[in-house]
Amino acid sequence: MKKKLAIIMSLVMAASMTACGNSANNTAEAETTSAVTERSTEAAAETTTEAETTTAAAEETTAESVEEVEEEDEEDYNTGDASLDNIRNQDEIGENELLVLSFGTSFNDNRRLTIGAIENDLEAAFPDYSVRRGFSANIVIDHINRRDGFLIDDVKASLERAVNNGVKTLVVQPTHLMNGFEYNDIVEEVSNYADAFEKVVFGEPLLTSDDDFARVEKAITEWTAEYDDGETAICFMGHGTEADSNAVYQKLQDLLTADGYTNYFIGTVEAAPTLDDVLAKVKAGNYKRVVLEPLMVVAGDHANNDMASDEEDSWKTAFENEGYEVVCLIRGLGENEAIRQIYVDHAKAAIDSIAE
Repeated sequence: MKKKLAIIMSLVMAASMTACGNSANNTAEAETTSAVTERSTEAAAETTTEAETTTAAAEETTAESVEEVEEEDEEDYNTGDASLDNIRNQDEIGENELLVLSFGTSFNDNRRLTIGAIENDLEAAFPDYSVRRGFSANIVIDHINRRDGFLIDDVKASLERAVNNGVKTLVVQPTHLMNGFEYNDIVEEVSNYADAFEKVVFGEPLLTSDDDFARVEKAITEWTAEYDDGETAICFMGHGTEADSNAVYQKLQDLLTADGYTNYFIGTVEAAPTLDDVLAKVKAGNYKRVVLEPLMVVAGDHANNDMASDEEDSWKTAFENEGYEVVCLIRGLGENEAIRQIYVDHAKAAIDSIAE
C-alpha cells in the first residue's frame, strides 16, 4: 500500500509541473490533478482504515490472550496435592482389566476422595482384575497436566494402553449417574476397540434400575439425616442434561416425596428442574434453613462455584437473598460408601455376565 501511495503522489507532482508550463491545458490538467488528488486521498484513507483495522485486531487478540490467562489463573487455585492421587496408568497389568471411566475433575483432593475411592473399592472387590482409570473430559485432563504435571489417560489412551498391555478381558465400569450422552459416547468409543479383546462387558451407571433409585434415596437421606429437623429444606444440585435420561432427577424427586421426604428437593445446573423451580418449592414451605449438596459423583467446579460460591448467580447467594440460613456440604456422592457399593455391584453383574 505504501508503494501504491508513493506512485500516485509522483503523478500528482508531474501533473502540477505540466500545468504551470502550458496555460492552454490548464483546465484539463487541473481536472486531471483533481482526480489524481482524490485517488491519492482515497488511497491514504484506505491505508488509515487498514491500519486502524490491524490495530483493532491486535488489541482484540491481546484482550483475548489476557482473558485466557486470567481464566487460567482463576482455575489454578489450590485444590489439594495431586501427588496423593493414584492416576492408575501402570503397565504390565495382566490379562484382566477393570477400566473405570469418569468424566473427571481437576479438584485434586475431591478426585481422590470420590473417583479414587470408587476405584479403590473396586480393586478390593475384584483382586483378579487390574483397575485402571480413564477420563472422558480432555479439558480436565489438560488442566491437571498443565497445572500439576500429571497426565491422566483419556478414553482412547486408556483403551490403547489396554491393547498394548495384552489385556484379553476388559470390564468397563463408568462412574456416570445415568445413561445419557456421555455414557453413550463412551460405549461407542469402546465398541471401536471391541475386536482387540476376547471379551468386553459394561457395568451400568449409578441410577439404572428401580433398586438403584431406592438405594440412592436411602444413601442420601441417611447422609443428611442430622439436618432433617423439620425446619430445614435439603436441596441437591444435579448437573442436568438435554438427553431423555434427565428424567432421573424427577424420578428421584418423586420417590423422595412419595416416601415422606417432602423437605428434600432436587434441581439441576443445566436442565430441569431449575434453581428457580427449587427456590419456588422451598419458599412454599416454612423453612428457616437450607442445606445445599451436589447430586454428583464429584464435588468439583459446579459444587464449589455454581452451588457454594458467593457469586451473584450461585445457589447459595439465591437462597441467602431470600433470607435463608444456608449450609453448603461440598462433598461428592463418591465419598458415600453406600453409593460406591452400587458401582461395585454393577461391576460384579458385568463380570458375572462373562461366564453366562
